[in-house]
Order: sequence, then C-alpha cells, then structure tokens
Amino acid sequence: MKRLRHDTGSFRNSSWVGWAAMAHKSSYLEFAAARPFHVESATRQSRGARLRGLFSMLAGASDTAAIIVTAFVVGWLYHLVALGERPDIDNLVQIGAVIVLFTLIPNVMRNEYAIGNFLEFRGHVRRSFQLWNLAFLAAIVLGFLTKTSMIFSRGTVVLLYAGGFLALVAGRYLLVRLVQIASKTGTVTARRIFLVGHEEEIMAFAMRHQPWNMGMDIAGFAALPQGVDATPEAVQEAIDEAVLSARTSSPDDIFVLISWHQRALVEAAIDGFMTIPASIHLGAEPLLERFSDVRIARVGTVPSVQVVRRPMGAMEIALKRLFDALVGTAALILLAPVFMGIGLAIRLDSRGPVFFMQRRHGFNQGTFRIAKFRTMFTMDDGDVVRQASANDARITRVGRFLRRWNLDELPQLWNVVKGDMSLVGPRPHALAHDHVFERRIAQYARRHNVKPGITGWAQVNGFRGETSTDDKMRLRVEHDLAYIDNWSIWFDISIILQTIFSRKAYRNAV
Repeated sequence: MKRLRHDTGSFRNSSWVGWAAMAHKSSYLEFAAARPFHVESATRQSRGARLRGLFSMLAGASDTAAIIVTAFVVGWLYHLVALGERPDIDNLVQIGAVIVLFTLIPNVMRNEYAIGNFLEFRGHVRRSFQLWNLAFLAAIVLGFLTKTSMIFSRGTVVLLYAGGFLALVAGRYLLVRLVQIASKTGTVTARRIFLVGHEEEIMAFAMRHQPWNMGMDIAGFAALPQGVDATPEAVQEAIDEAVLSARTSSPDDIFVLISWHQRALVEAAIDGFMTIPASIHLGAEPLLERFSDVRIARVGTVPSVQVVRRPMGAMEIALKRLFDALVGTAALILLAPVFMGIGLAIRLDSRGPVFFMQRRHGFNQGTFRIAKFRTMFTMDDGDVVRQASANDARITRVGRFLRRWNLDELPQLWNVVKGDMSLVGPRPHALAHDHVFERRIAQYARRHNVKPGITGWAQVNGFRGETSTDDKMRLRVEHDLAYIDNWSIWFDISIILQTIFSRKAYRNAV
C-alpha cells in the first residue's frame, strides 16, 4: 500500500452498499482505492458556487417579501377593520422598506444568508428574534430623529411587529426544509468538506456523522502515514500532498481528524492547510462528542473549550421571570372561581386540608415547599415517599379526577408568582426520589440547573406519572435536559399550549 492515498472525488456519488462494504474491510484505504470515485470538474464546482450564491439571494428575498407583504396585509386589515378607512400606501411602503433595510444589512454583514446556515432550523428563531427587535428599535429611533413617527399608525406597527416576526420564522423554516431536501437528493451541496487524518479516523468520522445527510459533500480526503512509515520527512511530504489535493478540490471546510495528543502533527497539518482559502476545523476528541454545544470561549484573556454553557443568560432569565410573573398572576386571578370549586369538592369528598405541601428541590438544588390540591388520603413528606400508581387506594375520588386532567397542579401558580418555580421546566420530584435517582441516572442533577416547572417538555411528550423503572425516568430526564439545552420563550409558549390541548399531556396520569 502506498504511504499516502488521497482522492478528490465526491462520496455522495458512492452507493450505500459500498459504504456498508467499507465497514467490513480491514483497511479503509484499500476500499477507497478500489471503489469508483468521481472527480468533480471545474464546471460542476462553478455550478455549485452559483447555486449557493442564488440561494443567498433567495434567502434575502424571502425576508424582504415576508416583511413587505406583512406590512401591506396588516396595514390594510387594521385600517379597514378598526378605522373604517383605506390606508396610505406610501406609509406602508416606507415602514416596510425601513424594517427591511435594518433587517437585511445586519444579516448580510454576518453572512446569515449562507446556505450552510440553513442545514437545520435550530437557532433561527433565537437569531431572528434578536435581530427583529434591533431592527424595530432602530426604526423607532430613526422615526423619532426624523420626526416621521407620527405618520405611522400605532396599530399597524404593533401588528407588523408580531406578524412580521412570524412570517420571517415561517420563511426560514421553509428554506431549511428546502435545503434539507435538495441536499439529500444531491440537487445542491451546502458545504464541501475535505478530510485529513489517519485512515481509521477518517472512516470513523464519515460513518459516525454521515455528512452527506446534512447537506455536506466530502469533496476529498487524505490519509496520513502511521507506524514505522510515519517518519518526520514522510509525514511532511504527506501533508504537502494533502494540501495540493485540497487545493484542487476547492473545499469550503477542512477537517483535521488527528488526535489532540499528537500536538506536533496537528500543528503541522494546520500550518500546511493555512494556505488554502477554506475554514479549518480541528476534529473533536471523543470526549467532546458527548456535548451538543461545544465552543471555543474566552474568560478574560484565558481561552478554553466550553463544553456546557450556563443554561440561560441574564437577559433570558429576566425575560422568563417576567413572562412567569405576568402569566402566573393573570392565571391566579382568572382561575379563582375554579380554585374555590375544587377546594369545596375536596372538603366534601374526604377529611383533610384542601392543599398538600411537600418539600422539593428547586433551582441549584435549593429546597422549597410545593403546593398542590390534596388528591390522597395520605400526605407523605419524609425519607420514604411511595409514588402513586394505577388504581392506588390512597387516591380519593375527587383526586383521581384532578390528576387525570392535571388540575391538582394549579396551586403551583402561587409557587411561580413567588419565584420558587417557573410555568415551564423540569417537573420537581419528592426529595426522597431525587436522592435515589441521582445515584442511578447520569446527569439527573442537571435538571436543577433551571427552576422546576408546573409542566415540561417531558410531560407534553407523555413521560409523566409513575416512574417504576430506571428507563422511564431516564427518558424523562433526557427530555428535561433537551429542554434546558434548547430553551427559548417560544419553546415555553409551545409547551404551555401543548399542555392544554395535546392528548399526550394527559397520558399516563395516575
């Protein structure tokens, strides 16, 4: 076998049968040498570049259309329905154009419309919301400075703020789906990547991540020598050949798949590929693949690899708390008659208090007393707490109804207003249960990195009720951690709506 093998072909054109066969070969390079690669021509590369450029224009046009169309629609509807008059077309054009200007320019400057940003929908809502607020703030400031703000209808502006954002997000979702479909069918390639490393590292990367399913095309690869063949001279020659191969294939990204403990080899590879006009990525160590939000960070002047971020920043915490306080207070006021009716039913059904208080772990494992409507004859809150189960004799007649429809949780609105809980978050368990599951389920305690909630992502997916096995609790914890890692105010609103209207939220109630 040669000391170095490399290819500038596209893995997308290979069959899955070939890839499956590769997994059983003793050598990845032997398979790569034997299989038919299709070297992309300059014409095909140029066509791909044009398609990516056209997509960027399409993405910008999508945002423009979403804003302009929404401005006209809400302007006409508000003036005709609320004011009984026709709107001034010039005013609608002006307000739409100003918002478009303050939206497009920042997006273009931060390369937001690059096709590689549309491989998945995650993150688009958060980024769009941040920019949308900045665009509106800039438009308001401009209107104040130019003394033109009075000519715009306040109703139109408010409706445009809400409707325009929803239109932007809907447009982004459609574009993401378009890119995903086009990339999987081979119509368009979002990113062209080049892999360099030892043969087993290249094979492991390709089989583990299957980049062709994420809109990425493996434009080429280069395997470096190992063992007795890996003399300094041979390694440097191999890197030089790999650089020439990468220059020919014109990738967008180069992945250096070399273990970090081989520092000299990693630095030599990076130094060589610095001459290629492409992004260079250092392949993650196996340890880092456990984490979904790994990034390079700086604390002061100290660089680090941040594997887990703080669940929410200061502004996010403030926004969530404001939302909880407003909605929780309003719900307490509106549901006061319901509280009185449930309280009366409990007192008539069985002896004992209306409310049941129990110690639970809150944010950062701080302890608080949770409030619930009493649904049992017993009120356990000690070192041993038996979970409720199907046909549990301890549950009262009224309690069974309250549990079936999640009504026993309503008093926790008071915990939300006090600040012990949030409307949405991981459901808190009895302290006795926490002590057991912390020892048996990995990362169980991470659930306490945010405030517990009345409802949560696990509950609306049907993971509620008795956790009689570790697997049931593990599934609940996985959903709780997914919520923590992907929090947004829109995620909270979605979960609240699903809690009320989704059948899954009422499943497994005991």
